[in-house]
Amino acid sequence: MATRSVATVFGGSGFIGRSVVKRLAAQGHIVRVAVRDPEAALFLKPMGDVGQVVPLYAPIQHEGAVHRAVDGADLVVNLVGILAERRPGDFQRIHAEGAGRVAQLAAAAGAARLVQVSALGADAASPSRYAASKAAGEQAVRAAFPAATILRPSLVFGPGDALLNRFALIAQLSWFMPVIAGATRFQPVYAGDVADAVMAGLRANAPGATFELGGPRVLSMRELLVYVLAQTGRADRWLVNVPVWLARLQAAVLEHLPGKLLTRDQLLMLQRDNVVAAGAPGLADLGIVPTPMELVVPAYLRRFRKGGQPAKWATA
Repeated sequence: MATRSVATVFGGSGFIGRSVVKRLAAQGHIVRVAVRDPEAALFLKPMGDVGQVVPLYAPIQHEGAVHRAVDGADLVVNLVGILAERRPGDFQRIHAEGAGRVAQLAAAAGAARLVQVSALGADAASPSRYAASKAAGEQAVRAAFPAATILRPSLVFGPGDALLNRFALIAQLSWFMPVIAGATRFQPVYAGDVADAVMAGLRANAPGATFELGGPRVLSMRELLVYVLAQTGRADRWLVNVPVWLARLQAAVLEHLPGKLLTRDQLLMLQRDNVVAAGAPGLADLGIVPTPMELVVPAYLRRFRKGGQPAKWATA
C-alpha cells in the first residue's frame, strides 16, 4: 500500500488554517496541525478519518519543534502571523525569523512544496513594523526555499473574522462609528478563496511565484463601514471622522490594554492603500473566481441585527 502524503500546516487552527486543513484532509493527506496549543486544535480532528488530522506542539520560534513538524512532510504551509506584538520584537521573531526557519527546515527535510502566506502591503521600506517584517519573511523564505509560493492577501473576511465582526459589534454597542483613515482603500478577500489559493499554490507549476489576493470589489474604509452598518440594520449610526493625531493618541493607550484594539503600528498600515497592484498575478491566475462579499457577509452579520433579520445590500 502506498504511503499517504503528509502535509504540515503551521497555524492550522487559525481563521484561514482550519479551511486549509479541511481541504487537505478531503484530498486524503495526513495533516499535521503545527500550533502553540494542540489542545485548542482538537476541534479539527473530525475533519478527517481517525488519526488523519494530528495537532502537534510546534511554535515556529522553536527549531526542534519545527524540525519534528516538517520531518517527512511532502507539503508545508505557513499561515502564522500576528497583528500586534505582545513583546517588542515579536514581528521580527514570528514573521521574519519564524518564516525563514520553517522554509529552511522544510527544504532540509525534502518537502516538495511550500506555501508562505504573507500580506498585501509587505514592504521592506514601510514605516510599519508589521509590513516590514512580512517583507523580511518573504525574503528569508525565498533564500531558503526558492521554489516557494508566496500569497499576499488583502483584508480577509468570512464567518469568525476579526474585522467585520468587530465593526458590527461596535455598531451594536455604540450610537456612532469612528472612522479612521476613511479614504484608505482595501480589497477584501474571502477566507475560503485564500484557502483555495493555498491549495492551488501547493500544486502550482509556477515555482517561486508571488500572488496578490484581493476580492472583486475595492472599498474605502468609510465605504466598508457603511456596508457593515447596512448589513447590521444600523444605518442610522453616525459616522464620526477621527483625525490621525487623535487616533495616534488613542492607539498609544489602547495598545497597552488587553485585546489591543488599535496600535500605533496598525494605524500606520491603515494609512496606506491595501489593493492588488495592476498586473500582479492573483486569484484568476490560480484558477479562482473571487467571491463577492454580498454572498457571504450578510449571513454571518445578521446576528448583529435586531431580531436577526436578513440584510440587503446598500451602497455608500
